[in-house]
Amino acid sequence: MGETDTLKKWINESNYIVFFGGAGVSTESNIPDFRSTDGLYHQEYDYPPETILSHSFYMRKPEEFYRFYRNKMLFPNAKPNRAHLALAKLEQEGKLKAVITQNIDGLHKQAGSRNVFELHGSIYENFCMGCGRRFPLSFIMNTPGVPHCPDCGDVVRPEVTLYGEPPDPYFMTGACREISNCDMLIVAGTSLQVEPAASCLEYYRGKHLAVINRDETPADARASLVLHEDIAQVFEKLNVR
Repeated sequence: MGETDTLKKWINESNYIVFFGGAGVSTESNIPDFRSTDGLYHQEYDYPPETILSHSFYMRKPEEFYRFYRNKMLFPNAKPNRAHLALAKLEQEGKLKAVITQNIDGLHKQAGSRNVFELHGSIYENFCMGCGRRFPLSFIMNTPGVPHCPDCGDVVRPEVTLYGEPPDPYFMTGACREISNCDMLIVAGTSLQVEPAASCLEYYRGKHLAVINRDETPADARASLVLHEDIAQVFEKLNVR
């Protein structure tokens, strides 16, 4: 039995599947992993992405932060790919109980997944740091420079977790609870390098742990099945659409 066949068999046998994903889930939707550098990036920015997307940099150089954020982190025209749609279908069938994502692109929800734990927030949620007023993504995109609240004049920032900030405790607690309850955990498209999100896997006590990622991850050693493949292609082989 091939690896994909084994994965399909486990999915069919399981009753409480949880999916934990990262940037690799959205690459087929033409959203690049921001850690991968290109010529344009080197020409335009004097700092690495991890520095620009840190809380300290945001507070120190908000103009440069928003220039990078708009150019490199916002993909409002991106559409859910085969992986997003397959996961939504598994949830509709009652197999998949939760999606835990480190991505901020909102594509799991667009695909139809309902029980989604966005550990690092979403580009579609923005708020005034002064009065708390909420703003849509269009406000951030269409406001030049640093966006300010028309009501109180304070800065409007995306509700995303920056480096140096703790993730939302509600989502973290819920994610750990779901992982501790599931009988199958699928980890895909993530290097598992970002903490504390990656530590959620320590709560897993189920039967099958499958890792789908092009590169090796810290979870490979304890996984029941490891596929060094693209997540969207794997779900295409599974014929889950």
